[in-house]
Amino acid sequence: MGMISEFKEFAMRGNVIDLAVGVVIGGAFGKIVTSLVDKVIMPPIGMLVGNVDFSSLAWTLAPAKIGADGKEIPAVVLGYGDFINTLIQFIIVAFAIFMLVKVVNRLSRKKEEAPAAPPEPSEEVLLLRQIRDSLNKQ
Repeated sequence: MGMISEFKEFAMRGNVIDLAVGVVIGGAFGKIVTSLVDKVIMPPIGMLVGNVDFSSLAWTLAPAKIGADGKEIPAVVLGYGDFINTLIQFIIVAFAIFMLVKVVNRLSRKKEEAPAAPPEPSEEVLLLRQIRDSLNKQ
C-alpha cells in the first residue's frame, strides 16, 4: 500500500496537475494555430505569390509505377509545402509563448520591485542615533 499512497501523493501535487492542464491547453492551442495557418494565413500568401497552395507543394523524387506483381508502387515525394506550413505554425506558437513568458516575467518583476516599507526603528536604535549625532557635533 505504501507505493500506491506515494503515487497518489505524487499525482495530486499541484505541479503534476498544472502540467496536465498545460498539455491539454497546449494541444488545443496547437490545433487553433494549425487552423489559423492553413485556413487564414497561407491562402492570402499563396494568392500573392501566384495562386500557390503551399500544402500541395512537393518534389517528386520517383513517380508512382506498377510493380512486376501488378501492385502500384506509390511515388516518392518530398512534401516541402507541408514543411513550410509547419514552420510558420512553429513561429506563431514560439512567438505566442515568448509573449506569454514576457508578460509573466514583467508581472513577477513588479512584485519584486515593490518591497515592503522597512519597519520603524526601535526605541533603542533611536536613542543610539541621538547619542551618535550629539557626539558628532562635538
